[in-house]
Amino acid sequence: MERTLILVKPDAMQRGLAGEIIQRLERRGLKIAAMKLLHMDKQMAKKHYAIHEGKPFFNGLVDYITASPIIAAVFEGTRAVEVVRNTVGKTNPVDAAMGTIRGDLAVEIGRNLVHGSDSPENAEKEINLFFSPQEIVSYKRDIDKWIIES
Repeated sequence: MERTLILVKPDAMQRGLAGEIIQRLERRGLKIAAMKLLHMDKQMAKKHYAIHEGKPFFNGLVDYITASPIIAAVFEGTRAVEVVRNTVGKTNPVDAAMGTIRGDLAVEIGRNLVHGSDSPENAEKEINLFFSPQEIVSYKRDIDKWIIES
């Protein structure tokens, strides 16, 4: 089973969309393996967005992600990274297809509601930033046989 990290960002939290975002991912057949509410500090935000350091939008990104509590979650499932990316939609909501989280609920790239890991390798790094191995739980659901072919 593949795992991926999602962050329900401050704009989604302030708009009361956390439940809908999590529900859409669960309804796709993914399982929640870990979840927590946290207020990310600037040090953690800089680690998470280190790939963007030095870019003109970096400081604004750090200020934004630390402005409000967020939800960090690990979702697990077959091709979880790809499933989340397709469910979330393109980074720029204007380009995101209707039916995706961003396509249905967001308008601007700087307020795109949710982060999803972009590769299995980055998912592993991001998960390790937010969760210890003891906080992640793998389990079977009775309904999995109706979602995943064995």
